Amino acid sequence: MKFQDQRPASDFSTRQLAWNMGIDEKFSSVTEKVAESRVAVLLCTYQGQKYLSEQLSSIEKQVHKNWAVWASDDGSSDDTREILEGFQARWGRNRMLIRSGPRGGFAANFLSLVSNVAIRADYYSFADQDDIWDPVKIQRAVSWLSSVPKHIPALYCARTILVDEDNREIGFSPFFSRPPCFANALVQNIGAGNTMVFNEAAREILLRAGNSNVVSHDWWTYLVVSGCGGRVYYDSNPSLRYRQHGRNLIGSNMGLCARVSRVKMMLAGIFREWNDRNVKALEVIRDELTPENERILALFLDARRRRFLPRVIGLIRSGVHRQTMMGNLGLVLAAIFRKI
Repeated sequence: MKFQDQRPASDFSTRQLAWNMGIDEKFSSVTEKVAESRVAVLLCTYQGQKYLSEQLSSIEKQVHKNWAVWASDDGSSDDTREILEGFQARWGRNRMLIRSGPRGGFAANFLSLVSNVAIRADYYSFADQDDIWDPVKIQRAVSWLSSVPKHIPALYCARTILVDEDNREIGFSPFFSRPPCFANALVQNIGAGNTMVFNEAAREILLRAGNSNVVSHDWWTYLVVSGCGGRVYYDSNPSLRYRQHGRNLIGSNMGLCARVSRVKMMLAGIFREWNDRNVKALEVIRDELTPENERILALFLDARRRRFLPRVIGLIRSGVHRQTMMGNLGLVLAAIFRKI
């Protein structure tokens, strides 16, 4: 499902996309059932004192009111913990719950929250420490998620408005037009974790998958939900301001410098290492993949083991792909040099 206007974000004005949003009719009214849905905001922090208060204030302003923040601080030595405790004093302990993270990096920290069985909700929303959420961010995600039967894993993700350290707009995250699917998820993540919201059925599969040594929590969530027959919705309208700064762990992947960086990473074999880690983690839930996705994974794994020409042919036969023509050319090059 896509919104009617499929122009790239660069063709939109800020007024059309940013804070007014122009929500389409199917998301414009929130039923009583949707309004009552419990949302657990899974917030991970580390040395986040500079922007954390602004992020928490934007969560506080959400139109959807039935939320609670579970914050996992990964050993900050600045004022991050004090800021969290200040909001806890203001909101109450039922709306802000603070714990210590595993100190194993951002992915491990997020997955530690996903696997925390004390956290129970209808929907789960990842949150970074330095973004600014539009007031309808949760509402928009829950409105779509509530249309999916509860027993079907479902994942919502979206584009973002990119801003600099001072919250000045500098662009938009990439616009992806191809449908989300497992064949894409094997080699690309289309949704930033800070936009992701998923249902209880998706969370249950993530629990069974365990805290694997995956590349990133958001890519892993896309892989798991798409692979196990879930539904993934990519919202072409942004609902958060994604701050770009020197301390970002994962950036927007935009611009010439980002493309050059990706080429260098490919030639250094980093993409192959990432794929190794992801496919190894998938083995835990391989029997939960749909038959078609099991076939795609088997063809992909077989292609990676083969010599030059059979490797490229096998990759094409598997149907694995990225979202853009340039991305797919890069994928073929990676296969040629055995860097996939």
